Amino acid sequence: MTSRRTFLQALGISGGAVAAAGVGKAALAALPEPVIQTKPDTMAPLLPQTGRPYNPVVTLNGWTLPWRMNNGVKEFHLVAEPVVREMAPGFTAHLWGYNGQSPGPTIEVVEGDRVRIFVTNRLPEHTSIHWHGQRLPNGMDGVAGLNQPAIPSGKTYVYEFVARRPGTFMYHPHADEMVQMAMGMMGFWVTHPKGRHPLIDEVDRDFCFLLNAYDIDPGSYTPKIMTMLDFNLWSWNSRIFPGIDSLNVRLNDKVRIRIGNLTMTNHPIHLHGHEFLVTGTDGGPTPKGTRWYEVTTDVAVGQMRQIEFRADEEGDWAFHCHKSHHTMNAMGHDVPTLIGVDHRGIAKKISKLVPDYMVMGERGMADMTEMDMPIPDNTVPMMTGDGPFGSVEMGGMFSVVKVRRDQKPGDYSNPGWFKHPPGTMAREFDGAVQTPHRQSGAGGGQSMPRARQDASDVEVHVRKPTHKAGH
Repeated sequence: MTSRRTFLQALGISGGAVAAAGVGKAALAALPEPVIQTKPDTMAPLLPQTGRPYNPVVTLNGWTLPWRMNNGVKEFHLVAEPVVREMAPGFTAHLWGYNGQSPGPTIEVVEGDRVRIFVTNRLPEHTSIHWHGQRLPNGMDGVAGLNQPAIPSGKTYVYEFVARRPGTFMYHPHADEMVQMAMGMMGFWVTHPKGRHPLIDEVDRDFCFLLNAYDIDPGSYTPKIMTMLDFNLWSWNSRIFPGIDSLNVRLNDKVRIRIGNLTMTNHPIHLHGHEFLVTGTDGGPTPKGTRWYEVTTDVAVGQMRQIEFRADEEGDWAFHCHKSHHTMNAMGHDVPTLIGVDHRGIAKKISKLVPDYMVMGERGMADMTEMDMPIPDNTVPMMTGDGPFGSVEMGGMFSVVKVRRDQKPGDYSNPGWFKHPPGTMAREFDGAVQTPHRQSGAGGGQSMPRARQDASDVEVHVRKPTHKAGH
């Protein structure tokens, strides 16, 4: 985390139109000091030192923006700017974001807080910010051209309103939205209840992250901004597995996870080993009589979901989007299926022209995780991630919820791999395996047998039409 001094130094090396679009020192002097974060690590919760107390969230591979109190108003300073985001170890993307990161920092306030947010534009084009889900004065809603003039490059605008209702929210530009969101401009917002709330329970751990997607060719750094659906990088907080941190909790902790979707498709988010309740949506906390247990909840485009569960099963539990392509990393979409194709003849011929030619996909794609084949610079394998028993063969929107009995309260560090108690892990069967009996001839199940004979038993008689054939 850096302060204004390093922030200004960074501006000096950012170059081009961005560096030229400077904000006057007099204007900056009146603003809260901008805080910049360049590490992609999951930062410890920011305990409130001023203002109303609350139980802070932990942003997965992210952080919370500090504030200052000014005559009872909670003041923040967001800086829209180009950033370099490490999406996974060894793979960086050139994005646009806020305060050194994409997504930007999480903003945490308390119900009833009056907030003032300064937004400085260091982008090469104008921008604005929409406070997704907030009830606020119309002129603060952030749609450029409709509610306000766009914020020109080098200018600072200020938004001010009361956080009227508790819940899970987001922020993102509403100016040149297709480009700026495709480049990674977004952030999370949490409004905590000001006291005990009949629909909001206290929890031991409170995580949040955004669903987002990019289309970045292997070997390149900048997303394709015109892609609508065929993204090749599906991410949580602009991180892809194995770069996504695990969610580390103590056995029997009550856990809340807040998820916002700013991609262009829905995501069925699935947790292993536990059932959860959807306790909050875009509209705030759900009535308790409407809640039921699930293991998967669909988060549609532009929606927020808040799930809660008791972490009462020890172990390492997969947590992921259930669209299987969304748990892959950079991949081509126009690859033919080669399962069952005998490559031996063609591979020999191609090898004469391309000595390094490698046969792939004739037994499925899992072999790719073992080939350790060279890949272009600045990308990651399509599926990867080594677990305690080998490759996990995952990517994209995948992480692990780690439940441990000896994880201390407030400790979010990674406890390592789970040690399975004897006799509790799947193992190879070493007995005799009988030849399975396969049903034949019935043409289906027994509950509704076919009325007609199989086609192989039908004798076909061909009768050519004549002028006397029944007419």
